[in-house]
Amino acid sequence: MCGIVGYVGARPALSIVLDGLRRLEYRGYDSAGVAVIARRSADAASLLTEKHAGKLANLEKALGERAADGIEAGATGIGHTRWATHGGPTDRNAHPHVSADGRVAVIHNGIIENFAKLRAELESTGTEFASDTDTECAAHLLAAELASVTADGGTGPEALAEAMRRVCRRLEGAFTLLAVDTLTPDAVVGARRNSPLVVGRGEGEYFMASDVSAFIEHTRSAIELGQDQVVLITPGGVAITDFGGTPATGQDYHVDWDAAAAEKGGYDYFMLKEIDEQPRAVAETLLGRLNDAGQIVLDEVRLTDQDLRDVDKIFIVACGTAYHAGLVTKYAIEHWTRIPCEVELASEFRYRDPVLDRSTLVVAISQSGETMDTLMALRHAKEQKARVLAVCNTNGSTIPRESDAVLYTHGGPEIAVASTKAFLTQLTACYLVGLHLAQVRGVMFADEVAAVVERLQRTPDQLTALLAEMGPVRQLANDLRDASTVLFIGRHVGYPVALEGALKLKELAYMHAEGFAAGELKHGSIALIDQGTPVVCVVPSPVGRGVLHDKVVSNIQEVRARGARTIVIAEEGDEAVAAYADHLIRVPRTPTLLAPLMTTVPLQVLACGIAAARGNDVDQPRNLAKSVTVE
Repeated sequence: MCGIVGYVGARPALSIVLDGLRRLEYRGYDSAGVAVIARRSADAASLLTEKHAGKLANLEKALGERAADGIEAGATGIGHTRWATHGGPTDRNAHPHVSADGRVAVIHNGIIENFAKLRAELESTGTEFASDTDTECAAHLLAAELASVTADGGTGPEALAEAMRRVCRRLEGAFTLLAVDTLTPDAVVGARRNSPLVVGRGEGEYFMASDVSAFIEHTRSAIELGQDQVVLITPGGVAITDFGGTPATGQDYHVDWDAAAAEKGGYDYFMLKEIDEQPRAVAETLLGRLNDAGQIVLDEVRLTDQDLRDVDKIFIVACGTAYHAGLVTKYAIEHWTRIPCEVELASEFRYRDPVLDRSTLVVAISQSGETMDTLMALRHAKEQKARVLAVCNTNGSTIPRESDAVLYTHGGPEIAVASTKAFLTQLTACYLVGLHLAQVRGVMFADEVAAVVERLQRTPDQLTALLAEMGPVRQLANDLRDASTVLFIGRHVGYPVALEGALKLKELAYMHAEGFAAGELKHGSIALIDQGTPVVCVVPSPVGRGVLHDKVVSNIQEVRARGARTIVIAEEGDEAVAAYADHLIRVPRTPTLLAPLMTTVPLQVLACGIAAARGNDVDQPRNLAKSVTVE
């Protein structure tokens, strides 16, 4: 959730750390801070810190006023952008946190669940706290353990690593920690448990970050740290151990996108860029998925075909936008495989004691692969002997590593907090999962699967054409900027699209918005309709699902009769809806199950446009962070 960066090498650390923080500001932006080790002589160094509440610009302004103190010259540093958990977004709660003796500085992503006990213990020994955070406990503990290791004869970077291991063995919860030590000026130590941490390898320099985008400008060679590991980087290399000190290895991988992919590229917002990237992103998700025999190919499979044939129930677990992708997936999987499928909010899944066994398949959907609620649901499923298949965008992240099979979406970096291309690529990937299951189980033949894939492969061109026609939607967004509420209705796969449209508007425009199954209007929610209330209606195709289409047309008439302002999303050639639409948005004709790939896009553009018209920060909506790595 928070953004963390570390660097050690021969170059000035401050500029590298700040550049990394700019790329990670989407992860946390309540406050920001840096700590740099500046050498005063061959035998002496100083710890220099600066931190401020608010955007990264506040920190950069303060740093610009202190160039003379040597903070710009240090070659070892760490930096942090915070999304507040313990303690409000203030200067005093911003990271880094420094130990009472001034020796070490620590930054932290996650939640230390036993911090209250640790804080009480430290205060009982006379330690005074300067913040309200759980992180400060780690700083004081690290300083104490460093003193103990030194007293036992430990020296240099290894002493710092051992002190970190001792601290980690005392911590409970989810955390990534980075720390620097004034007496070990050429080292950064990191640790992770249930929170992401990746190392970047350069020539005589090394990086650590919560996301590879922080250092992609400098290297594409990366190491993903495993669970409960401590890593030490120095100009001479990388050393990894588990929390007990046993040597360990991370997972090496090469980042296959460059720094330009994480830049705005002339767009006003990352979200606009990512909406326009959706044709390419969907094409990348589909690339190479069908082999010469007409079979679907996943990225990593540690399940046999027989394992998949034995599946008698499927759970899809996800959060937020990914949950809505799961709701669409349910319709496709049940239609193609005839396997019962349930969709669960990952945050609720393990707490309701779901019935799972070896014949259960759990599909975990997460853009980052680090979503804590989804990760905990996955682990609960594994404990119950269920099989897990991950749909994820981030290579080497925790959820894919702990799953039995993986399908990567290959969508590239998504920087805007509100998901757009992640949603469409997750849908595409989940369709492929459904087709793979149907084929393995003999429910669909290879040529039938190939026909659906061929239809999916037309989607990028259709999306490109659709995006070129969004001018009226942007104008409509400006007209709706002052609406007090917007309602969304749909049936079948249109219902999850309605939920997603409402979520986007809530996330970005801070407006009251609700999505409803259109048939439920008459059971209570139609009372919300007043004169002029905007109602977005997602209309299914009249081809093949004529009954559904007619039902939604009736629902449109119901709300219009009560004064609603109807905004109708319908496919090309559907003339039956025109008479009931105050605003008609056309999308390309698509088979019903695949329609969300089209009907979602105008809702993304609409929400983005309304938010911009209201003067909101489109890429970084208030109170939200991109990757939720706490429960």
